[in-house]
Parts: sequence; structure tokens; C-alpha cells
Amino acid sequence: REWTMNTSIVFLLCISVFPGFSQGRVVREDETGFAECNVFFPGQVPPEGFTKPFHVKICQQYNKEPRFATLYSTKDKIPLYSAFKFTKAAQSEEENWLVEPQIDDPENDLHEMVHEADIVGTVANLGVNQALTSDYVGSGYERGLLNPSFLNEEDFQVATYTLTNAVPLSPALSKSWLRDIGKVVEQALIPHCSKTDHLYLLAGAIPSSVQVKGKMSVPESLWLAACCDAPDGWSLGLVKKINDESSLADLTVRELEKQLLPGVRLFKGNCGEDKQSQEKREAALQVISQIRLGEQVGISNDQETKDSGWVRRVAGIIATPFIKLLELLIYLFVELVKFVFYFLWLVVKQVVGTILDGVYSLWNGMVSYIKAISMVLISIPYDVGRVIINIFLGFLQIVRDVAFLTYKILSIPVEFILHLAAFPYHSICAIPSVLKDMATGIGGTFLLVFDAAAAVLHGFCYLAGHIVKRFVPKGSSDA
Repeated sequence: REWTMNTSIVFLLCISVFPGFSQGRVVREDETGFAECNVFFPGQVPPEGFTKPFHVKICQQYNKEPRFATLYSTKDKIPLYSAFKFTKAAQSEEENWLVEPQIDDPENDLHEMVHEADIVGTVANLGVNQALTSDYVGSGYERGLLNPSFLNEEDFQVATYTLTNAVPLSPALSKSWLRDIGKVVEQALIPHCSKTDHLYLLAGAIPSSVQVKGKMSVPESLWLAACCDAPDGWSLGLVKKINDESSLADLTVRELEKQLLPGVRLFKGNCGEDKQSQEKREAALQVISQIRLGEQVGISNDQETKDSGWVRRVAGIIATPFIKLLELLIYLFVELVKFVFYFLWLVVKQVVGTILDGVYSLWNGMVSYIKAISMVLISIPYDVGRVIINIFLGFLQIVRDVAFLTYKILSIPVEFILHLAAFPYHSICAIPSVLKDMATGIGGTFLLVFDAAAAVLHGFCYLAGHIVKRFVPKGSSDA
């Protein structure tokens, strides 16, 4: 948890120091097309037919704004195409290459392109699904941009220097490709599209079986597809073979699609290819022919120079092993420097983390101490008031007890005197009641005796009658 917190602090500091940090977002499967980067396709509909599971959609962003879209092959470790628009030609900035962490580790929380050295050890499986800078070192290949940086204004250029926009090219071919693309876009395409913001460009590569360090596929050919969907729209395609630096074949978009994967459709409705302006297209192709012719003349002039410089070529062949050794030594030195800086960075991070933890603990201690003192100071008036109230209540209790005791002491003789004074009254007043009770008793006794005599007499009469009835004959009674 502490390491994560420290890393987050360092990452936030990096963002604050470099506000123009380049970003790239791997598009989820549930999103339509390239999400925000759909604006780089005619009708916001990306090419169809690239449906392999190892085809990854990337919305290349800068300052949280979409700059271009890339379809990346994690199998070939190269982009299959980059979709962009001509914005404003600018001088190329210093190369500052970045990588996309989410291609190798979709579960990480880095949603931005970062420098490779900044994520070593923090991103799982780094380099498994994408090319790294180390893959180009000592390979004899350069990082050739599909979306050239010089066709973008300065605010866009940083986003183009990502390895997800680069394919391995020989130095001569890389130079030739960038030169041809620049001339075709600026001289043939832009002047013949009435609305430059409606000129959509797709620059791609066809992978071959040749690999660099057994990892990256060297392109078999490079291609460019252009679509101007303005009212007088048109489209065309260009192909450059890897084995022929001077080649630059023009063809229709449908012909270009046949050289790609089966079922591929680069532009929605082929950019109106059936109803497009042939005049505009022919004018653009004518300029391309002139560009191609100029390249051929330049090659003829260069041939004489090459023939006259065969000695230098032989010397170059002899010097190649030494150059490769020098490149290896430079690579080892660079890796050693990177390791030293990375070790120093870990040490600094640990020291900073320890200092921050100490400051955090000290701060917590000060807060706890101030809180305890505050609670004590606040409780003093409360305790004093509670003691005063308890003393007052105790005094009232004493006064109450004294008064109650006094009342009890005084109430004894008062009750005795009252009872003594009331005795004659109660005695005299009781005589009538006593006489009444005596009379009632005498009368009751007399009545009791009378009732007893009457009862005896009645019993005697009843007995005599019963005896007479028992012994006197019934006949005499009838006579």
C-alpha cells in the first residue's frame, strides 16, 4: 500500500511537470469503432474486415483530445494502419517514444501512453503484445512512422511518436516512405480536395513472414489510401514495395483492398468511388506521376554517385562488424545507465517514501496531542461548573434534612398534647354511643329469650298434635 501511494505521488508529479503528456486509450470491445477517434474516418465508420482477435483498436490522444486512430496487431507487433487527417505541416519535434501499457496488461490502471523506462517492473507482461525500444536496438531497422509527425501541427506531433504507430523499416526505406508521403499529401492530395477537413488518410503496412529478433514482422509493403468526401469527392490508393525503395504504384481503393485481408472495406461506400469526380482524381494522379518521375531522375543521378563510390561501400562492409560492436557497446552502456538511474530512482523513491511516512506520523502525533489538550481545556470549565452545582445541591440537601429532622422532633409533643386534649372530648362523646350499644344489647337479649320461649312452645304443640294423630283411632274421629 505504501509503495502504491508513493508511486501515485511520483506519477502525479510527472503529470504536473509535463502537462502535455501523450495519451492513448485501448478501445473496449463494447465500444463502437474507435470511440472518440471515429472522427478520422469518412462518415465516422472505420474500415471493415479487420476482425482477428489479435487486432487491437487504439484511440491515440494528446491533452485528452483525439489525434489519430491505430489498429495494432499484437501478433505481428506492428500497426496495420493509422487513420489521420492533414492538420498543418510543422517542423518535426525531437523524438520522444512512448508505449501503450494496456496492450500488455489490460488490468493496469494506466490509461495513458508512458515512457518505457517509467513502467519497467510495474506493468505485467511488458513487451509480450507490442514492440519495445530494445527490439529495434542493433536490428538495422528504424522505427518508421505510418502517420508522419511532420504532417501534423505541433500539438499533434507528440502523439505520433508511439511504438504503436511505427513499423520496422530500413533507414533508406524509412526516409523514402516519409519523403513520398509528404510530397503526395502536400502536392497531390491537399490541392485537389476542396475541403481539407474532409480529406481522410489511411497509412498502413502488410506484415510479412520476416521477423526482427523473432518478434516484429517486417512489412511486405506500405500503402496509403486517401478519401476526399467533399461534394466533388474522390479516392485513390498507393502502394510501396519494401524491396524497391523507388516504387510508388497508384491504384483504386478497391484494387488496394484486394491486396489486404479478404472482405476488407477501407472506406464507407468506397468513398463514393462509383460516383466520384474523375477529374479531381486524374489531376491528383498526374501530380503523383510527376513525383514518381522526379524520384526516378533522382535515382539515376544517384546511381552515378553510387558507381563512383564503390570503394566506400566496400569499406562500409569491412567496417560493419566494428560498427555493430560499437552499437552493442553503446547499447550495453545505455542499459547500464538506465539501470543506474532506475536504481537511483528506487532509492530516492524509498527515501522520499520514508520521509513522507515520518512526516505523516509526526503530523498525526501533533494532531492527536493538540486534540487531547483541547479536550482537557474544554473539560475544565465543565468540571468546575459541575462541582459548583454538586456543592449547591449538597447544601440544599443538608438544609432539607435539618428541616425534616426539626419537624420530626417538634411533631412528637404536639401530637401528644393534641391527643391528650382530645381525650375528654372523645370520652364524653362516646357515652351516648355506649348507652345505645347497651340498650341494643339488652333489647336483643330480651328478644332472643322471647324467640326461644316461642320456639319451645311451638315445638311442644307440634309434638302433642303428632302424638294425638298417632294414637287416636280414625273411626272415633269420623263419628
